[in-house]
Amino acid sequence: MATHPEYTDDHAASGIGAPLPVIETWPNQFADYQIEIDIPEFTSVCPKTGLPDFGTITIQYVPDRLCLELKSLKMYTLAYRDLGIFQENVVNCFLRDIVSACKPKRATVTGTFVPRGGLGSRMVASFGAKSEGAVDGGR
Repeated sequence: MATHPEYTDDHAASGIGAPLPVIETWPNQFADYQIEIDIPEFTSVCPKTGLPDFGTITIQYVPDRLCLELKSLKMYTLAYRDLGIFQENVVNCFLRDIVSACKPKRATVTGTFVPRGGLGSRMVASFGAKSEGAVDGGR
């Protein structure tokens, strides 16, 4: 497997275990519907270059007993602003923490990042019937 020697294991793991604000929840009152949340001004920092990453995070989930509380989700999102973390890890950490907070029936987190150096990227991480166990976030 070819790797780039300038990228270290510390770069790869950067930000994954960072302490982040708790995502609060409230009791769901209905069954079998989907919630979609758009976060169009997401920012974090590349752990290798220190350059900012900008993008849109989209959360889609089917709640079971709990729904995500939006103010706490906003505070959680803002905690990434100065965090050195790869884009791929952002998406997977969001999914890990959302699943932990509200235990949805299904959830998908999509990160669509602004192109840098002519390359845009889009990551999708899912939890649910077809992807049970896909969320461990390296922990």
